[in-house]
Amino acid sequence: MNEIIFLVEESAEGGYTARAVGESIFTEGDDFDAIRRNVREAVQCHFEEGNRPTLIRLHFVRDEVISV
Repeated sequence: MNEIIFLVEESAEGGYTARAVGESIFTEGDDFDAIRRNVREAVQCHFEEGNRPTLIRLHFVRDEVISV
């Protein structure tokens, strides 16, 4: 595996959550720097060295509701 993708969303309680696509990895952080750091740490914990993805892609998802 060369790449792992995380969907990053704003949390209702504040901060951000990140969930890996296709893997059971979930983490959260208070700001962008924290979410980047926590995602990297979660990937290192989830995969053994030599079997880790070489790229982590963060896909920021933002829902916006507008009235007509």
